[in-house]
Amino acid sequence: MEVKNPYLVISAPDSKSWPDSPLPEIVMAGRSNVGKSSLINTITRRKNLAYVGNTPGKTRLLNFFNIDDVFMLVDVPGYGYANASKKMLIQFGEMMEEYFGQRQQKKGLLIIVDARHKPTEDDLTMIEYARYHNIPLAVVATKMDKLKRSEVKKNLERIRLTLELKEDEALIPFSSEKRQGVDALWQMIEKMLEQ
Repeated sequence: MEVKNPYLVISAPDSKSWPDSPLPEIVMAGRSNVGKSSLINTITRRKNLAYVGNTPGKTRLLNFFNIDDVFMLVDVPGYGYANASKKMLIQFGEMMEEYFGQRQQKKGLLIIVDARHKPTEDDLTMIEYARYHNIPLAVVATKMDKLKRSEVKKNLERIRLTLELKEDEALIPFSSEKRQGVDALWQMIEKMLEQ
């Protein structure tokens, strides 16, 4: 898919700020620092659509990106950030409960993990959230370019096993650096939007 006019609609601090839009939504979730912003910029071919920070845990809001008036990409705050306070973690949980429980436009969830590391309990929790709410999901393993060739198969297998992925739950190897996985990711998004 060639993206022509993506833009940030709103960074919403709460449900009252969610855009009043009929567009279907694809949600992106992942730990802090897994490369969600780089992924958004890569697939939309924009350098600065999503802010890429050096400090993990900067996204504190639900960021709604309009992708050519076809769908919204919703970037949720990175979870698992060590410096997050207890209060912040509770707010994150409530924000996710509210979004998944109330938002009718949601069509799919992309869980972003770092290919170099074993997924965490938080990643598994997000997958269980999606399954509980019957949301189609796929896992995107970023930073593939940082792996040695000998590590690729083993790391992908570890992700699949740790997250207990089912056969119909895709695992997409991705690299913003090398643009690896961009087509596969777009195909997955299109499939989610059709459901």
